[in-house]
Amino acid sequence: MPDNVDASERMVDNWTKQIQETAARYQAMAARMQGQTVTERSKDNTIEVTIDSKGLLTNLVIAEAASGKRMAEVSSQVMRLVQLAQSRIPELLQQAMAETVGTTDVTASRVIAEAQSTFPEAPPEDDIAPPEPERHHRFGPEEEEPPPPPAQANPPQNPPQNPPQPKPIPRRRRTQDDDDDEFGGSILS
Repeated sequence: MPDNVDASERMVDNWTKQIQETAARYQAMAARMQGQTVTERSKDNTIEVTIDSKGLLTNLVIAEAASGKRMAEVSSQVMRLVQLAQSRIPELLQQAMAETVGTTDVTASRVIAEAQSTFPEAPPEDDIAPPEPERHHRFGPEEEEPPPPPAQANPPQNPPQNPPQPKPIPRRRRTQDDDDDEFGGSILS
């Protein structure tokens, strides 16, 4: 019976050792991915984006030369470059796993599949329609047209031709007291 106990202890020790080794490899892979970034540039080098291994935008550079472009075109290019950079994350993850954990592990395969579903391939540039140019610009609050007057239940039979004009407000004549303030005297005294 002591042989069975010794064999069980060795088996548990082996499992513990394997788990610790696997955990250390995954920690090494996570540390390696932590510092990874992906940078993409537009064809004309006017826009550059950098994302981290989580797919978050960490840097955006728009050159002065892009000032001649429409803002809709610039924003479209930025989004396209971010998608393109993000689509490279599964490849980086797979490379880091191959060098640390290995790609034959079931967990590694699941992690890579999850990354591919989170960051799919970017659409081809030809599939992106250029944004429509704006026809007009509005800088103030949007003005709404006034609503039509409510319909009257019994419209008048003979509407007046000329509506009555409001009476002018009579103007008051100035008096000598108009120069005095409420404190009882002129401010010039």
